[in-house]
Amino acid sequence: MKKIEFVFRELLYQCLEKRNRRFTQLALSKELGLSTSMVSFALNPLKKMNAVEIRQMGFSLIDPRKALYHWASARNIEKDIVYSTRVEMPVVEMEKAMPDNIVFGAYSAYRLRFKDAPADYSEVYVYGDETLKKRFPEAKGPANLFVLRKDPMMEKYGKFTAMAQTFVDLWNIKSWYAGDYLKALEAKINERILE
Repeated sequence: MKKIEFVFRELLYQCLEKRNRRFTQLALSKELGLSTSMVSFALNPLKKMNAVEIRQMGFSLIDPRKALYHWASARNIEKDIVYSTRVEMPVVEMEKAMPDNIVFGAYSAYRLRFKDAPADYSEVYVYGDETLKKRFPEAKGPANLFVLRKDPMMEKYGKFTAMAQTFVDLWNIKSWYAGDYLKALEAKINERILE
């Protein structure tokens, strides 16, 4: 994931999960370990599309949907895949077999967060590293386990991806049932935006 995406994720996490829409560039740069110029660079497209309003003493996220869709269109999930393989077990069993140091993404993140599955799914996406090869060795057949590169900030959000990251990852997955999850997650996001 690009560093600019850390900014999008944090803004949307704060808005959707912490109910905070007001920020300062300095505080955000310290929180994420990024330069203020990187934060400013990330805010530029959001400012142009009127998703953020920049004031003298900080800025506000005024249209979270625009920020979310901007990130979704900029995200390239395939570049973050460090390992994929075929695992011959049901997805729930695969999820149970994961080590503690991973972060669940996509379908698993949705199911674990909301205790619901809008559709059956046959792929597991986790953020981790190549050490998962020991637990899930390479096998022939269409991949159903995708290990994405976990960034150093990710664990701050918990054992599954933040709502916005779950959304943008699902947006970029080609499986037909990703649409069912996107629709359900978008409804939950809209509820939080309107609260």
